[in-house]
Amino acid sequence: MEFRLLGTVTVETLAGPLPLGPAKRRSLLAALVLSANTPVPVGRLTDSLWDDTPPSQARGVIQGHVSRLRALLVGADAEAYGVELATLGDAYVLRVPETLVDAQRFEELLMLAREQRTWADTALMLKEALSLWQGPALSGAFTGPPLRAAAHSLEESRLATVEQLARAYGELGEHHRAAALLAAETAAHPLRESLAAELMLALYRAGRQSEALDRFHRTRRLLADELGIDPGHELADAYALILRGEPGAGPGGQGSGLGAARGPAAAQGSAPGPAAAPVAAPDPAGGPDPARTSDAARPAAPAGAVPVPHPGHAGEPLPVDLLPRAPRGFHGRAAELAALTRAAAGEAPVCLVTGPAGVGKTALALQWAHRSGALFPDGRLFADLRGFSEAGEPALVDVLREFLLALGVAPRRIPESAPAAAALFRSLSDRRRLLVVLDNARDSATVRALLPGGTDCVTLVTSRHRLEGLIASDAARPVPLGTLEADDGTALLAGVLGEERVRAEPVAARRLAELCGGLPLALRVTAARLAGRPHWTLAALADELADERGRLACLDVDDTGVAAALRLTVQHLPPEAVHQFARLGHHPGGPVDPYAAAALAGTDPVAAAAALERLAAAHLVAETAPGRWILHDLVRLYARGLDPASAHEALTGVLDHCIATALAAADTAEPGGEPCFVLPDGYRKPAAVRDFADRAEAMRWLAAERENLALAAVAAREAGLEDRAWRIILLQWPQVVWRVRDNWAPLLELALDSARAGKDAYAESRVLTLLGWVLTEEGRTTEAAAVLERSPVLAREAGDPLGEATALINLAVVQAELGELPTALENCARAVELCREEEDRHTEMLGLQHLARMRLTAHRPQEALDCARAALDLGPEHEEAVRRSLLLAVCGEARIALGEEEDGIRLLDRAAQEAEKAGYDDGAVQALEALLRVSARTDYRRRYDAALRRLTDEG
Repeated sequence: MEFRLLGTVTVETLAGPLPLGPAKRRSLLAALVLSANTPVPVGRLTDSLWDDTPPSQARGVIQGHVSRLRALLVGADAEAYGVELATLGDAYVLRVPETLVDAQRFEELLMLAREQRTWADTALMLKEALSLWQGPALSGAFTGPPLRAAAHSLEESRLATVEQLARAYGELGEHHRAAALLAAETAAHPLRESLAAELMLALYRAGRQSEALDRFHRTRRLLADELGIDPGHELADAYALILRGEPGAGPGGQGSGLGAARGPAAAQGSAPGPAAAPVAAPDPAGGPDPARTSDAARPAAPAGAVPVPHPGHAGEPLPVDLLPRAPRGFHGRAAELAALTRAAAGEAPVCLVTGPAGVGKTALALQWAHRSGALFPDGRLFADLRGFSEAGEPALVDVLREFLLALGVAPRRIPESAPAAAALFRSLSDRRRLLVVLDNARDSATVRALLPGGTDCVTLVTSRHRLEGLIASDAARPVPLGTLEADDGTALLAGVLGEERVRAEPVAARRLAELCGGLPLALRVTAARLAGRPHWTLAALADELADERGRLACLDVDDTGVAAALRLTVQHLPPEAVHQFARLGHHPGGPVDPYAAAALAGTDPVAAAAALERLAAAHLVAETAPGRWILHDLVRLYARGLDPASAHEALTGVLDHCIATALAAADTAEPGGEPCFVLPDGYRKPAAVRDFADRAEAMRWLAAERENLALAAVAAREAGLEDRAWRIILLQWPQVVWRVRDNWAPLLELALDSARAGKDAYAESRVLTLLGWVLTEEGRTTEAAAVLERSPVLAREAGDPLGEATALINLAVVQAELGELPTALENCARAVELCREEEDRHTEMLGLQHLARMRLTAHRPQEALDCARAALDLGPEHEEAVRRSLLLAVCGEARIALGEEEDGIRLLDRAAQEAEKAGYDDGAVQALEALLRVSARTDYRRRYDAALRRLTDEG
């Protein structure tokens, strides 16, 4: 038996890995293994399993996972290996020999490496230690803050070991081997200066001086672009050693050249091993904060300790912050920044930044927002209203939903209508000091609906329009933004190119700023071209740009300065980058990842990622988050004009990518579920489809891509690709089910229009079934009945018996709620027959569950009991606790109705216990309510009140 943390969290046995199940169970195991042989309180486990406020039934969920883990270990004969998962009061402890934990063996090998007497033996030990790693630490687990800190600590130790192994190779004269090792790690961690410094020296000692110097300059530019900092002493020292050609750093030279490596124990009495163990975690009860403790004073952590970040004072929630990152290379605008500060000083002020496209309105707003964070202790909200985007504006209720979720409102408590959501937002923001940034607003009415209610809140709006209505109704204070003055424009150029280069050609620099119309977007694109060509003169580029302006004046772009800069930049890109750029213009909108970019361009994700990096270096795309890029509206418009003939091919490619990835996500989130449909005609399989490790990762992707998928469906509908539109929407069903009250009806109505436009009875039936269920859950029962009436008929026409069964079940539930019980019973029974004919146990169990409840309502308890037993005999496993609880409750109520009160109470109590254990408060309330009708036990009343309180607290 082996416990693995250095990669996917697993327990390996002779019979293979144990089926650990969901990510939270892996998280629980990881937290216990990291603190092996030490009791871990439930509170610390709760922090590890939930990223934000844990649910009120967290303890019950943890108990359920512990019980399942204990059963798995017992079944694998863990006791024979000295492994035991024990309960100690309010804590759990995993007793396990350290030799069975890969992270412990990793640390032991590092200690052995420090004790070796030769560099060859040291290298062997370090290689053996690194061979234990099978991927990023704690993969496959949901990493709450403590586990993220632990994973980071383990990764830091691994990287330090890589650097030590490279130094050992250097001492052995194997510089090419050291360079190969470091090159791979540097590609994955391009901002880690110590890796880059070691790689530079390894390359230089291997006789590859030009590559070593190139590495320095690439890293220097990356640090400046990404972090706005200069190289640290390690990089600078390595660069200086190479330039001076010092013997210790030269080809064939021994030693690191930086004085960082130590020799073997025989030579110097100390070892060349990696850095010490991670910093100990602060005591949640008030121990030392490592952020305020000197390195010398910090004790080493016990092996396996979970470091816990110190966010602030105990009990204080962190302020919400939805702001995108601050703009890089921001220059000038001192007067406008000061004007914003003055405008924000009033009571409930609305500050309005206006100006033409590309002038830098968003950059100014974000710069001020990041500088002014201390003024808003309760947080900062941000929404891109897309008022001038072809993708269309987001629904007001969707923007408000994101704000309310950020402010801690449970999803089920968010109103469905925009006016009600706006009222709740105003109420929650009252007496708070919030900043609300509304970017790219088209009209005053949209902004008014999103204004906070607190007098200490500030609203910052950007728009291409003057929004005079907002000035009149809400005393908005305008801060007009013009083009950059020539001095600020040359300062922006200097920020990218360096002061010396601009000072060498001041007249040409000023001319470039003028030719770009003082627009920051055009200036950045122009500066990016010059930065990559140090031999070019500013004057030569100014001449070229002036010529291009004349030829591009008729381009269908808002500003010819931008068009000229874009044309010149694109002309000097390699063909593969130009091809990718042109295809990006046909993306439906929103962020693009390498998979989507590859589908647009007809390439693979690796080639697409390389092209996106090249385009980002030229400031044609911006990376908004790791692996996600976006285009400015003007840039997208320009890119679309480069290859208009490819529009249909590119759009079809990205739509089929959406279908393929959503299929993979749905299959991972609900494995074994029935495939919704066959693939559309002419379907083009992407070169690669994203892989999802578990349900949690799949659901995160569906949630993150909801807006992109909606935009893709709209684009498909507008392009006449109805067969793609309804598929993209319907494939989001796991997320629809999970967050049913999250305003899915408009999107499903779009799917319905697409299915009807394509005269596809199968699609129409499936969409109607899901839409009807959503309307039922929203309390719109009459509307749901009208929608669902047609669905079974269409399914029969399409030859879709399982679709007919599902539609009949949903229709029967609505009919029962409307008092049409005989018809509901008939439809539900027919659904069960269809499922049996198709041998679909999953849907049959669902039908039997509803049929049993309806028969109980119809005062036919024996039939209800038989029906529930038949469902239970189909074999729901422990993971299906919700369904099992509901079926047991029906059995209990039926027994009581038959006069078998003792058995009925026992079954209802069991149903309540299973629901409580699974954190299913709806089921617990239902079972305990039935118990209280026949028993006055105080225990039942206490549990009922607790479950009802949990349910109320969560909305």
